[in-house]
Amino acid sequence: MMYDLITATSMGVRITPEARQPVGLDNRFIMQATSAESNVLNVSASLGLKTKVLTAFVKGSPISAFIKRELGRRFIAFEGPEIAPDGPWGVRHQFNIADAGFGPRGPRVHNDRAGEVGRELGPEFFDLDRIFRQEGARMIHFSGLFAALSPKTAEFCLALAEKAHENGCLISFDLNYRASFWKGREAELRDAFHRIASVADVLIGNEEDYQLALGLKGPEAGGHDVGKTEEFKAMIRKAQESYPNVRAFATTLRQVISANRHLWGALLYQDGQWYEAPAREIEVLDRIGGGDGFVSGLLYGLLKDWDGEKCVQFGWASGALAATMTEDYASPADEDQVWSIWKGNARVSR
Repeated sequence: MMYDLITATSMGVRITPEARQPVGLDNRFIMQATSAESNVLNVSASLGLKTKVLTAFVKGSPISAFIKRELGRRFIAFEGPEIAPDGPWGVRHQFNIADAGFGPRGPRVHNDRAGEVGRELGPEFFDLDRIFRQEGARMIHFSGLFAALSPKTAEFCLALAEKAHENGCLISFDLNYRASFWKGREAELRDAFHRIASVADVLIGNEEDYQLALGLKGPEAGGHDVGKTEEFKAMIRKAQESYPNVRAFATTLRQVISANRHLWGALLYQDGQWYEAPAREIEVLDRIGGGDGFVSGLLYGLLKDWDGEKCVQFGWASGALAATMTEDYASPADEDQVWSIWKGNARVSR
């Protein structure tokens, strides 16, 4: 196999105020290349596994050049078409503008996705037989954010899932429901999500994701997730009845005390056995990307053939690591750094 973990995504940039100030009040920003799906590759890429994104670029764009350099810095390979910009009102990479909040002031995220180049992605841009049969991949990860981006991306994800399933490639699906993406497309997207989940090996989501994306009944959305462990377990058992092919179900548990202090936990149901990372307080520099960090660490553990207990612990710690970074993904120096977070060891390492 040439790749351990691949994904399809729409790459963009995120700009964040330098000193945790609100977006409209600061004049110094940090820019990074990002997407939910590429962020999930980051732990595996940082720790030496082979990863790749299937994406689109704007031809001749300096933002595209920046994204490519950043993916290279993160040890993530990339492939995809160069699409002509078609003037100032044509396609472009999306901008995600976010502040981290502070104390009682929660973070706010503003998305500018008009003309997003990733919305044009479809199976016609890629040689799927080469990707899955000649090169090979051990696992492909999907996110509901990209699957719901446009009718074309939904078709692309379905084609990738079908080809991956045919060739024995494991399938991970993070449901990532977003109401604004689903408006007026509920029947189309419910069918697409159901079809991907039906062939998935790993299914990830919070209480809202399982209910609104797949139509399953579960605990009321919102509130203190950390107090809903038994309700989550009942919901996941129900999901297993609907999706018997899935071997691992996972969700994170979070209670926000302030923008800088969260209770953070996680659940994994794998091959009929429950594994839990009990909620513990963590300090938060920037919460955006914590969920992707959990998935990133979880999939790394699965690719390493660890048992469920190690997988959920490593996922929990990878999410906690992401929350300490200005970038919205976890970039561990080595496995020991992640395990030190799990053990609560923040002493200096020399």
